[in-house]
Amino acid sequence: MALVSRRQAVLSTLFGAGAVGLRSLATGLPISFLVNPRRALAQDPACAPRAPAQYVIFNTSGDGDPIGTSVPGTYDDPNIVHSPDPAMAPKSFTMNGRPFVAAAPWSTLPQDALDRTLFFHLMTNTSVHPSEPRVLELMGATTGHEMFPSVLASQLAPCLGTVQPQPISLGAVTPSESLFYRGAALPVLPPLALKATLTNRPGPLSTLQPLRDATMNRLYDLYKNEASRAEKRYIDALVLSQERVRNIEQRLLDALASIKDNSAASQVLAAVTLIQMNVSPVVAIHVPFGGDNHHDAGLALETEQTISGVAALASLLEQLRSAGLADRVTFVSLNVFGRNLGPGNGNGRHHNGNHQASVAIGKPFRGGVIGAVGPVATDYGALPIDSKTGAGRAEGDVTAVDTLAAFAQTMLAAVGGDPTVISSPGGTAKIIRPALA
Repeated sequence: MALVSRRQAVLSTLFGAGAVGLRSLATGLPISFLVNPRRALAQDPACAPRAPAQYVIFNTSGDGDPIGTSVPGTYDDPNIVHSPDPAMAPKSFTMNGRPFVAAAPWSTLPQDALDRTLFFHLMTNTSVHPSEPRVLELMGATTGHEMFPSVLASQLAPCLGTVQPQPISLGAVTPSESLFYRGAALPVLPPLALKATLTNRPGPLSTLQPLRDATMNRLYDLYKNEASRAEKRYIDALVLSQERVRNIEQRLLDALASIKDNSAASQVLAAVTLIQMNVSPVVAIHVPFGGDNHHDAGLALETEQTISGVAALASLLEQLRSAGLADRVTFVSLNVFGRNLGPGNGNGRHHNGNHQASVAIGKPFRGGVIGAVGPVATDYGALPIDSKTGAGRAEGDVTAVDTLAAFAQTMLAAVGGDPTVISSPGGTAKIIRPALA
């Protein structure tokens, strides 16, 4: 009985009361229409956001992965320590026609993806693992201590018409990675649990065709008698044929059935599937890029997981392309802190509260590098940013302590949210316009 109740709770979370999300998936009609057809027909269905709203796949790690040790912007100073493995050798490549150098795995991303890839050097201002929730709250820059993934979700949900405004968390591996939405803890839904819930036969995804027909029968009187000619054309343009529903059903079932574990690859597959089902504007995952590598002889784990991490991103981009979502989904990463870059870090790296590199990939971005690193204290840290050029330099108008808030404002502006909901702790944060396409 408890198992049934848990399954029903998961289904309600994913698809809303009355399985409105499933009915939307089965018919093609917006959720707002299915909830209140008369009101929806009386209103302009178009949404006019500040920029075309994007879904967001949000990668975060409370481990403080050394992702920022292999990216462009860390190869200009010969004192910065990189993995000695030949597979991580420096490699030149271009983003938007401009040359950059990074560890070789980054050059393996397709050129069209590199032209949309942004590397953002910033400072989180903490070097302790339990501060991951504070970093996700942008160290006090959000209203009411809301976490940034939840800010993104609440901003984007109205225009995307998702089942729920809350983010979905697939890959939290430590308590510090748990997400909150308006003060309430969000459950973690691992890929295997998603598979078990949705692929049972008969299950919610194996009954889409009869659900389509039953939903349209319920709407028939309204459709026939009350809708204007223009409204009928609007409905006709959205309603899916039985053949299209059959294809959607089979594609989603095949994708979920292929999940074998809760690995990064499975999280990526589950995230794309949830976005196809229009469940949430933001899906959080954990793709490891070296982990908490204090004792990492020869930086072997850093090497292994940088290679596998970039491969996971390449797989994500290919799956989005295959699903027709390449222009509608943005990938964003933000970790609790970065890792030391200077001499003495060849067999492991310690926490660095002065530098963390975030990666963003999507249509809204002009591929390149924002910010830079330079000597800070006994190691290296993120430099202030010149907001006009995006360059990192000591006299930049966005101070280092404000680079986290500037990153968040820039991301919100890119994906169709309101950047003014992010404050500036030091008074200098602003949108970095050169980052935007």
